Amino acid sequence: MTNYDLKFIAANFEIEGNFHSAEPFGNGHINDTFLISMAEKNNRHYLLQRINDHVFRNVPQLMQNIENVTRHIRNKIRNIPGADPERNCMTFIPAGNGKPFYQDDDGNLWRACYFIENSFSYDSVKSPEHARQGGLAFGNFQKLLADFPAKLLHETIPNFHNVDVRLESFYRTIKRDPFKRTQAGSKEIRFIENRADEMHHILHLGDKGKIATRITHNDTKFNNVLFDKSGKFLCVIDLDTVMPGYVHYDFGDAIRTGCNTGSEDDPNLEKVELNIIFFEAYTNGFLHETKSFLSTIEIENLAFSAKLLTYIMGLRFLTDYFDGDNYYKIHHKNHNLQRARAQFKLLESMESQYSRMQAIILQQAGLG
Repeated sequence: MTNYDLKFIAANFEIEGNFHSAEPFGNGHINDTFLISMAEKNNRHYLLQRINDHVFRNVPQLMQNIENVTRHIRNKIRNIPGADPERNCMTFIPAGNGKPFYQDDDGNLWRACYFIENSFSYDSVKSPEHARQGGLAFGNFQKLLADFPAKLLHETIPNFHNVDVRLESFYRTIKRDPFKRTQAGSKEIRFIENRADEMHHILHLGDKGKIATRITHNDTKFNNVLFDKSGKFLCVIDLDTVMPGYVHYDFGDAIRTGCNTGSEDDPNLEKVELNIIFFEAYTNGFLHETKSFLSTIEIENLAFSAKLLTYIMGLRFLTDYFDGDNYYKIHHKNHNLQRARAQFKLLESMESQYSRMQAIILQQAGLG
């Protein structure tokens, strides 16, 4: 527990009931989250969260994005038979001053939302049906926001998935080589360089106006989906990175994180492969929700996006390794190098199964 006066902070939000207790919640690495329990029996729980303003530099814009997106989703859900706006969408609670966040005397920025009772999240995919439900969740998120103008949202982390910007940072870092590590990662540098040209593909399509700028989640890890006790998805959470982007960013990162037979930093590269069964199940759910409005060219490039997002993540890990491990928390000296190698092994597995990935997508979309 921290030294935050959580009772006092909670009192600055329009929360019903009398504060009883608070305990740390979840395993997020960016924001500090606490589950707030109230004294009254049967009163609902709340989540109180300190926003990391070192990562998210403009919290008012971030919260404006979240307010706009959740309002739009709730309005859509109200017109869907059987849907529940309180369980199928996050609901944030205004502070007493009417703002969507509260700033304490130490300058910390806080927000509060309703805790969705009897919901569950998972760090990994357990079965093909589990993967399919994840695809349904993120596909449904896209569908609910398909008619919301992306230009109305702020870019909370500029160039987050921009491979050109990531490569520029990478090349600057290896040129400086501040920690004399490039020799240890020389094989990985060649891996990056050998694939750099093809990785501009999605950006080029966007620049030419061939794919739409949509509202994207941009952090489509499996643990950002809540499920009910029956295993059906409830809603998508962790909306801090919701901003304009390409649908490929969400699909690609979901495959990267959810369809890996190993772990993101697996030291045993033999364990790291693309789980094609989970890939097919996720694709089935995602396209069930999105194929009616995605363009043919968007669908045809979904398989490529899995390679792209895996490449970007490996690139980011490797850049951080060469730069002295400033961004990602590490548990040993070569942790970021190990992470990069695991991503590149996953990318190689995608490359070897790429024709099958593409065939699955086209068949599921009715284009095969």
